[in-house]
Amino acid sequence: MNPIVLFIDLAALVVGAVAGYFFHRYQAEKAAKARQEKADDTLKIANEQARLIESGSRENATKIVQAAESEIKERRIELNRETERLDKRRSELDSRFDKIEQREQMLNKRQSQIDRRGNEIDKLHEEQTKKLEFIAQMTPDEARKELFAAVEKEARGDMARIIRQIEAEAREEGEKRARKLIADAIQRVASEHVAEVTRAVVTLPSEEMKGRIVGRNGRNIKAFEQAAGVDVIVDDTPDSVTVSCFDSVRREIGRRALAKLVLDGRIHPAHIEKVLEDEAKAVEKVINEAGEQAAYEAGITGLHTEVLRMMGRLKFRTSYGQNQLAHAVEVAKLAGILAAEIGANVELSKQGGFLHDIGKAMDHNQDGTHAGLGAEFCKRYGVHPVVVNAIASHHHEIDQDSTEAVIAEAADAISGARPGARREDLEAYIKRIRSLEEMSMSFDGVQQAFAIQAGREVRILVKPDSIDDLASVRLARDVAKRIEETMQYPGQIRVTVIRETRATEYAK
Repeated sequence: MNPIVLFIDLAALVVGAVAGYFFHRYQAEKAAKARQEKADDTLKIANEQARLIESGSRENATKIVQAAESEIKERRIELNRETERLDKRRSELDSRFDKIEQREQMLNKRQSQIDRRGNEIDKLHEEQTKKLEFIAQMTPDEARKELFAAVEKEARGDMARIIRQIEAEAREEGEKRARKLIADAIQRVASEHVAEVTRAVVTLPSEEMKGRIVGRNGRNIKAFEQAAGVDVIVDDTPDSVTVSCFDSVRREIGRRALAKLVLDGRIHPAHIEKVLEDEAKAVEKVINEAGEQAAYEAGITGLHTEVLRMMGRLKFRTSYGQNQLAHAVEVAKLAGILAAEIGANVELSKQGGFLHDIGKAMDHNQDGTHAGLGAEFCKRYGVHPVVVNAIASHHHEIDQDSTEAVIAEAADAISGARPGARREDLEAYIKRIRSLEEMSMSFDGVQQAFAIQAGREVRILVKPDSIDDLASVRLARDVAKRIEETMQYPGQIRVTVIRETRATEYAK
């Protein structure tokens, strides 16, 4: 290669490198200068914004300070006003307190004057009292007692006279109307039967039948008693056996089944169970028919079938010899008549009288009184609330809420107290009569007491020097109340107190 050309190339390369270096340096200096200018502009803008912010903050601070000073000034003014008002109020209170002290001083002066005058009045009263005592020859206590005795004597005489007059008028009018209503009701009911007693006695064709009923080693009678739930009593009574059970329905089923077995002649355990099952169905049918028939006779409709079925069970229940189903029908009729006479609801009164003893059909199977059980049962089957209350309250276990409830109770008492309606055990009757007389004799001032009219009335003779007319009235009420609280009896008992004054002198 030519050395000259090589040198020229090398020189050109060096010149290019030098030129490139200076160009690059120029570009770098230009870029650095542009950045410096931009930074200066940014710093200038930031300084301007900081200056503006500082200026705004100073203005806000100035405004806050001015507002605070203004508020402090207003509060100071208000505080000054409140201080002035309190000072004024304090001065007014001081003035009032001074006036109160002045009034208190005046009152004390007046009180002293009043006390002085009171002492003078008491002294004068004491002097006058001593003069009156000297004139009357009596102390104040003696005069007071004498005055009270005279006033009491006069008042007691007036009270006794007024009470006798009012009671006589009320009794006359009440008895007249009551006799009319009750006589009319009993006459219109006119029951054909007096008392029906369900007897669990089975008549046998011969004494030989007793052995067949008992069976070998007592097999037949044991099977019958276990299946029927009754007791069969085979004693020395000729040609009869007795079926005993506290449940009247079970007793009736056992009586009918035993009568059928005796008539059939086939008495063995298997046949006994079949006959008892048939008779149970037959008695259930009789119960349903009896309930429906009783409701028809009483003129009552709309009762639930379960209520009628439960009423039918009363066909086999008696109380004091009175058949309970017949009693229910009679009470319903009496209640309807009484309700019509006094303007009460006839239908509800009849229902209350008809259903009042429904609890007696279930009181052997459940705990509780027959009134409460019957009311709960009827309430369960949609009976009217008035009727439910009449059932629950006819023995005063709860309060009576309606006139119909009172009518049902009255009709029940009329039916039970009607002559011949019920029979009582002789011993219980004598015990009740004796208890009436002993109870009447237990009161102070009673001389003699007699129970008459089969225990329907008690006549009491009192000592005239121990009991006056007013005390006689009180004694009659106290005896009647004691009888109501301590004794049980059908109907009502009349209490009559007799006070007789006798004056005796002898001509010499």
